[in-house]
Amino acid sequence: MPELILLGTGAGPGVPSFFCSCPGCREAWQKNEYSRTRSGAALKTGKRTLLIDASPDLRAQLVREKISVVDGVFLTHWHYDHYAGLGELEYYVKLERRERLPLYLPPSAVQQFNGAFPNLAEVFSLTPWRFFNGYDFDGITLTPLPANHGVETAGLLVESGGSRVAYFTDTAGLPESSAEKVRGVDLLICDATFYGENWFPESHMSVDEAIELGKKVEAKRTILTHLSIHYSRAVTSEELEEELAEHPDVDVARDGLRLELL
Repeated sequence: MPELILLGTGAGPGVPSFFCSCPGCREAWQKNEYSRTRSGAALKTGKRTLLIDASPDLRAQLVREKISVVDGVFLTHWHYDHYAGLGELEYYVKLERRERLPLYLPPSAVQQFNGAFPNLAEVFSLTPWRFFNGYDFDGITLTPLPANHGVETAGLLVESGGSRVAYFTDTAGLPESSAEKVRGVDLLICDATFYGENWFPESHMSVDEAIELGKKVEAKRTILTHLSIHYSRAVTSEELEEELAEHPDVDVARDGLRLELL
């Protein structure tokens, strides 16, 4: 059965952060299940495993989920917390796979990749993705759709048989063209970076805004991810889960959450 694994569900600082002692971080120190590594996912088609983003925590995420084979990487955008783990795949490719790994990335990020990772040219085979173009992986289609995030950023519409899943970890609402494409999805996994005030309304959403987006696009179920926990008001995961009890179609993501695709 194909599945989508949420490798990480935290924003840039992660939870706990080494520099923070807020209630959310203290909760994660005490209960490891509330720790959050930086956001990313793995799509397992049944034959291949495709990474969606490569966070700085990638090695630990793959070890935790017992993923030993990677067949490609799809980057949503060129921000450190989403691409910095690419170097973790170098020795997998050189010592185990022994052929270059397909890397789909934003067209605007090709030059940035070459500047940041000049020694990885022999590790990855680059393919600039195109918005609204479907990419087939063993019968599962990934379609990059525009997100509102400052730099060129895609969310992904994942279609598998009867399942439609939208994955938008970094976005401030959705452009109308993307909202129409994801309308009525079975599952919307989306940016809920801030609790309380949204400090970056042009690039991220708050928990309340993410819930409203789910309603706007008529998602059957919404999962909140890319959670900072610390900002703008600190909140524990337990408190957040209790608050969301009044929203039966909304859940809080956790690292390692596995979602079956039909």
